[in-house]
Amino acid sequence: MIVFFFLMIALVVVVAAVTLAVIGGGSEAVLPEAEPDRVADGLPETRPVTRADVDALRLPVAPRGYRMAEVDDVLERLAAELAERDARIAQLTAGAVASAAGAPADAHVDLTKHGER
Repeated sequence: MIVFFFLMIALVVVVAAVTLAVIGGGSEAVLPEAEPDRVADGLPETRPVTRADVDALRLPVAPRGYRMAEVDDVLERLAAELAERDARIAQLTAGAVASAAGAPADAHVDLTKHGER
């Protein structure tokens, strides 16, 4: 009989502890928001990004992983710079093809007709 009462008291204590743990948090989240942090040595602002810059880039890790906004910002900037470089390369290639063909350097040349992509 004493064992039965001991088990009942232990069961009530466990149920009460679990209930307090689940409900006791109130409006506060289980994991509080992490303090905002920024990339200390990010990508250079005054010159084009090089491979060494990307290799040296270390994004800060937050308690729940990478900060998506920072990753998106870095990827957006890299994509914009790559697009700018691709446009410049296409412009220079078109000028070189036009010069070789005797056309003015400003003339637009469709590179797909020459088998280049």
